[in-house]
Amino acid sequence: MHHGPLIAIIVAGLGLAFVFGALAQRLRISPLVGYLLAGVAAGPFTPGFVGDQNLANELAEIGVILLMFGVGLHFSLKDLLSVKAIAVPGAVVQIGIATLLGLGLGTWLGWSWFSGAVFGLALSTASTVVLLRSLQERRLVQTERGRIAVGWLIVEDIAMVLALVLLPVLAEIINGTPSGGSAPLATRFDLGVWGVLGLTFAKLIGFLAFMLVIGRRVIPWVLHWVAHTGSRELFRLAVLAVALGVAYAAATLFGVSFALGAFFAGMILSESPLSQRAAEETLPLRDAFAVLFFVSVGMLFDPGILLRAPGPLIGTLAIILIGKSVAAWLIMRAFGRSQTAALTISASLAQIGEFSFILAGLGTALGILPAQGRDLILAGAILSILLNPVVFALAERLAPEAPAAKPKPATTPEASEPEAKAPESQAAPPPERDITTTSLADHIVIVGYGRVGSLLGAGLLSQGAKLLVIEDNPDAVATAKRDGAELLVGNAADPEVLAAAAVGRAVRLFVAIPGSFEAGQVCEQARAENPALPIVARAHSDAEVAHLTKCGATLTIMGEAEIARAMLSLCQNLQGTARPAPAEPEAPSEAAKPDTIAALPVPKPPAAKPTEDPPADPPAAA
Repeated sequence: MHHGPLIAIIVAGLGLAFVFGALAQRLRISPLVGYLLAGVAAGPFTPGFVGDQNLANELAEIGVILLMFGVGLHFSLKDLLSVKAIAVPGAVVQIGIATLLGLGLGTWLGWSWFSGAVFGLALSTASTVVLLRSLQERRLVQTERGRIAVGWLIVEDIAMVLALVLLPVLAEIINGTPSGGSAPLATRFDLGVWGVLGLTFAKLIGFLAFMLVIGRRVIPWVLHWVAHTGSRELFRLAVLAVALGVAYAAATLFGVSFALGAFFAGMILSESPLSQRAAEETLPLRDAFAVLFFVSVGMLFDPGILLRAPGPLIGTLAIILIGKSVAAWLIMRAFGRSQTAALTISASLAQIGEFSFILAGLGTALGILPAQGRDLILAGAILSILLNPVVFALAERLAPEAPAAKPKPATTPEASEPEAKAPESQAAPPPERDITTTSLADHIVIVGYGRVGSLLGAGLLSQGAKLLVIEDNPDAVATAKRDGAELLVGNAADPEVLAAAAVGRAVRLFVAIPGSFEAGQVCEQARAENPALPIVARAHSDAEVAHLTKCGATLTIMGEAEIARAMLSLCQNLQGTARPAPAEPEAPSEAAKPDTIAALPVPKPPAAKPTEDPPADPPAAA
């Protein structure tokens, strides 16, 4: 069978990304760096295989769509409106400052003022994928900092949509050349700049109205209908069709970017109870295509520009890494936000991406941006993405100064205060993620307050336990507050959050999250903090049991084994069945479900794999 360039770019892109990503992970640097280097290796400026750049860009666009759809699933209109007071003016002012800095560099290079302004505008917008990946790695998307960053990103996307529509019209006015059909309505009806601007705003408002009035009813209804068919395959297909279909319709019918259309589709669906399941179904494809995005960016990089124009390149990087970051930091501080929040937003925006490429390509095609400007934008993009993890690490190193300001609000009962202030965003800014160390001692810590954690927490609270819950999902956070547990909002795998839970003074730790890799990180850090702490984790397979035991879990409970035991005990309670005996050896495992808090066993389970015992054999119940 004949293979085409599509299969070649997918195989080469994912294969090289895996090799370079694994190497980067081994060297303890961000895998994103490996993905970018994979793109450089597959690009036209290095020997060997050369991928189809156009196909790579289209595959990358699918990654952007799925990523923004996923973010929208965890967002709501209320979340977006809650940060509008800072996201809108902040993004507009930051775009203006970056544009002026680019104009200054362009003037120094001898370009016209219009070329310099386009160059600066291309440097002003951050990459959707890089920003969201950075926030997701740090589990910040659902914090207030994450909401501000995403809201900021949405405003930048809207500004870039307007810029892409207006640029051909402005080029025609300034250069006196036809726009080449880039703005057909403007050309046909001679609308002028203000007419095109009004038409673009009308399209945006039309899209929002369509999504809020029709999409809000149709999208959840379709997915609910599909869910009731009982076909997981059909449900997954429906989610992908909604995400890609709405994004494509938004771009073709309303002139809105793919990313913005997908975000609003996800945000509309977030109001449905099926949003969590939809997020899970899109996750594997989302990750794969997001990797292809970084590969496609790497393919654009010409290492020769490091030798051809080192001075202008350093100036471009200074605008992206320093100018934009300092501007964002000053804006955040001017709005009264904490040092930690200001540093997070600054680090998030210290890179450029997909809209920058589109703007640079359009500017070059219209003859208003020199080829050198396009090359500087592409080189600045890949180098800023490479350096973004370093910028984040620097921001995190500077952030510990923020705790000094955190006791300032004197909010000891954090379970009530953040709830009361959630809708605000005007004055009195609360900490985005309250990391104030708990004053509890001899307490029990539960990581994750979902279906398992909430049942466990309710039982422990009914026994009078001193309970601290670590959770970052808004629904689970609300449940923990309602149950009356002390709450720490954040990711337990973050050493700062785990330290604030005072696991050194705790008597037990329950890791109730389903993800074994993240649970393993929590177990490792907690074991290092308190070697004698009894740690109970959950797993779904023998391999996960072995992994969590190796990471330091005292006891790992495998859900499937517990279900089998419950069924077996039910059989035993019925009139004498032939085999009640096998249930007896499993009786000690009931220690894993104590009637009192003190009854929980502390001994470490054997690491050896069980041999051929009854079905309920996993080391989970050791």
